Amino acid sequence: MWYLIYSEDVADSLALRQQARPAHLARLQALADEGRLLVAGPNPAIDAEDPGAAGFSGSTVIAEFDSLAAAQAWADADPYVAAGVYASVTIKPFKKVLP
Repeated sequence: MWYLIYSEDVADSLALRQQARPAHLARLQALADEGRLLVAGPNPAIDAEDPGAAGFSGSTVIAEFDSLAAAQAWADADPYVAAGVYASVTIKPFKKVLP
């Protein structure tokens, strides 16, 4: 089943994100390589493709896992969590309808 993982950043998270980004992206690439990643990306803190120093307010990942518990375990092990980037993480089942 697909799961939505929505994470909200702590204030001024840009430096923390930059430090943990390679490891974070490697985990996402592994999901993509397994055909389990629908979409992933950050939420810019301002209305701009490149927010610059404003950074990001959070991240969205939609990926396939065997269960909600498996999605939670994957999210808990994210390098951004270990680096203190996220203030909160919400995980919900997701039903893809379109396209």
